[in-house]
Amino acid sequence: MSGSQAGLNHPEGLRYGPEHEWSSVGDDGIVTVGITDFAQNQLGDVEYVDLPKPGSATERGAAFAEVESTKTASDVYAPCSGEVVEVNEALAAQPQQINTDPYAAWFARIRPSHPEELDQLLDADGYRGTL
Repeated sequence: MSGSQAGLNHPEGLRYGPEHEWSSVGDDGIVTVGITDFAQNQLGDVEYVDLPKPGSATERGAAFAEVESTKTASDVYAPCSGEVVEVNEALAAQPQQINTDPYAAWFARIRPSHPEELDQLLDADGYRGTL
């Protein structure tokens, strides 16, 4: 791990996308999505999130949310196609939670229409190898 990524947290048991999103699949098959510690570190102080609307459709690899920081704005990409079944309203009210604990500060929960798409995501070791 290079010096700039030292100390960043990438928990085992999550799956990771190429644009630095994490995903967790619940026992009910619902996918919880957020951004990684690496992503929040690159963004800097998060000031605003634009969350999708419950009931909206997602397409794997397409932007479905946005996060804005003091440095930049960045899209958040869906790990799978499906339907947004819940969003984290607390995150909209306090987006700085992303900087405090990016793995608790989830953006949305998606009911996947093609769960096999999640097989293309990386495990923690694979993700660390991309940094």
